[in-house]
Amino acid sequence: MKLVKNALGRLVPVEVNGKKATPYMGVGKFKPDGRKYAPPIRTAADYPADGNKIVSDLATALKNAGLKDGMTISSHHHLRNGDMVANEVFAAAAAMGKKDLMWLPSASFPCHQGMIEHMENGVIHHIEGSMNGPLGAYCSEGKMRGMGVLRSHGGRWQAIQDGDVHIDIAVIAAPTADPFGNATGDQGPAACGLLGFALADSIYADHVIVVTDNLVEFPCIPWQIQGNNVDQVVVLDQIGDASKIVSGTTQITKSPDRLLIAELTAKFCDEAGIVQDGFSFQAGAGGTALSFALFLRDMMRERGIKARFVRGGSTQYLVDMLEEGLTDYILDGQTFDLEGVRSMHENSGHINTSPFTSYNFHGKGNFASMLDAVVLGATEVDVNFNANVVTHSDGKLLHGIGGWMNCLASKCTILPIPSFRDRIPVLVDDVTTLCGPGELIDVIVTERGIAINPQRQDLLDKLRGSSLPIRSIEEIKNEVEEIVGGKPEAPDVGDKVVAAINWVDGTVIDCVREVKS
Repeated sequence: MKLVKNALGRLVPVEVNGKKATPYMGVGKFKPDGRKYAPPIRTAADYPADGNKIVSDLATALKNAGLKDGMTISSHHHLRNGDMVANEVFAAAAAMGKKDLMWLPSASFPCHQGMIEHMENGVIHHIEGSMNGPLGAYCSEGKMRGMGVLRSHGGRWQAIQDGDVHIDIAVIAAPTADPFGNATGDQGPAACGLLGFALADSIYADHVIVVTDNLVEFPCIPWQIQGNNVDQVVVLDQIGDASKIVSGTTQITKSPDRLLIAELTAKFCDEAGIVQDGFSFQAGAGGTALSFALFLRDMMRERGIKARFVRGGSTQYLVDMLEEGLTDYILDGQTFDLEGVRSMHENSGHINTSPFTSYNFHGKGNFASMLDAVVLGATEVDVNFNANVVTHSDGKLLHGIGGWMNCLASKCTILPIPSFRDRIPVLVDDVTTLCGPGELIDVIVTERGIAINPQRQDLLDKLRGSSLPIRSIEEIKNEVEEIVGGKPEAPDVGDKVVAAINWVDGTVIDCVREVKS
């Protein structure tokens, strides 16, 4: 496999799964041309005049869709670890004897571990989508036949709309739908909030199947997926367990160190002049970021400050802010708990968005760049402020990208992270996998101090003389290495590239190699 150095000096492939790949060229340097991909033209004469698109089961729907060996099937992850549909789809494909399929999920979870069996028996050739847990380990060990491709949420929309990836059949798990295919996620036994990650699939896929366990009479209102884009509707007994949209990463931290980091982050935002009437922010769904939102909420309450909008993943904590009047709107991209689901259904200020509006880099602007501050996590950060979110220092794929890359476009990007985990430093000389260029990462907050990117002279000037523990990133890193007894060991990896990491514009920013041990 031919590898070349990209603009960040990382060796990356020029071909991924048989398609030409463009190495990362720099922030804003890659300029696409051409027009958006378009699905085949259909005629209403081929669909039931009464609007009833219901078929008996998934196998029938896949057969009607013309499922063939080598096709691409997509799915979404709004039900997170409670999803039951993706497994059913590939079980049906296996029973039909289909082989070498490509799965294009917006993300995977431990509940999808059964896909390993389908890869072992040849039903699935490879996965292009964020891989967590067992699937990430399977890919890291070099067992997947094709190369994994990890994209951000906005990058996935970009790849679909630009035609970088072609969806033959999209399967959309919908908590509520009508026989015509209109669907929503904010109602029904499996209500999970919104269906924004499936919107691109519904628009651009050749064939679209909506799967629901709550069929209502036409029209399903409000519709997040438009029935005019849907070919078939399948009704199952259960599409998922909505209680499992909550995970361990979406809980407030109880760690004293993490709470200190969250408090320092809120104080930094205040002293940097970010917290003022009409400001906007986004906080990730990790425990530290959620705790930051609470510290920020208390600060806003005390001073009578109101945000114009908050970008989500929504949680009960953001819902509390909306219902208390501390923000005009939640612009929700993903619902992380059942309070978020309730709020989306009840509150007119809780707005359903999609990666197109929020994150797509190949559009006429997006919401992410309008944020005054974004607070995110990372697994590693190096002395040049480059950051990693998909692997740890052992080189194994453990996390997806989510909207992380897209949020780096904000006016101030802050990464509150512990200085070490399990006595392994998080601040390193060079990140194991480079997911975000340092020029877009402004501030690192640790329990041992706050490091401001030297490129942000405005922030350095603003915080000069501050009571906050402002330090250089090198100073914090060196102190941590003394505490833990040195630098982390380099991962034991081979030459085989098992996954490509795509930047927000579709270029390859880095890759992941097979882990030997």
